[in-house]
Amino acid sequence: MLTFSPLTPDRFSDFEHLFGPRGACAGCWCMFWKLPGKDFRQLSGDGTHQMQQSLVDQGLVPGLLAYSDAQPVGWIALEPRSSYPRLARSRVLKPIDSADVWSVTCFFTAKSHRRQGITVELLREAVKFVALMGGKIVEGYPVEPKSTNAPAPFVYTGLPTAFLRAGFVEVARFSPVRPIFRYFIKD
Repeated sequence: MLTFSPLTPDRFSDFEHLFGPRGACAGCWCMFWKLPGKDFRQLSGDGTHQMQQSLVDQGLVPGLLAYSDAQPVGWIALEPRSSYPRLARSRVLKPIDSADVWSVTCFFTAKSHRRQGITVELLREAVKFVALMGGKIVEGYPVEPKSTNAPAPFVYTGLPTAFLRAGFVEVARFSPVRPIFRYFIKD
């Protein structure tokens, strides 16, 4: 049984617990899509941790946490696409139209809870959250790895199967391995 919560200042220690001392994937702290490459490389680790904490302390909600028995076990990064400047510069993940979308850019699941469907549940919860915020489209950028046993760090944007199970549909593909999926929220 999972419960979910937006990442708020009072839950930042749960985020830190889930991500561990290194910030999930090599000190990212879910800032990769928000910073130019040079800045990200310079700040990775303590710098990206401090940036994310500062944003959360200012009231920004950068995503949702999943809990099992009151322990943080999963994360989904979710904000309006405009919050992720790196997406705008990507040839592979470029905007497909001018619609206002909320973007899912990252997942992280505790090793003890992987391969249990948490990504799908996080996606479903993300759709509910965006609907509450008045959004109409949730967009994601999964990867189709060549190997079915790709290590978790290589599929941090999710897999197409999870998006399909959560009710998303593929709407574009500018690369053989990087489809763009959307969920259209009905009124």
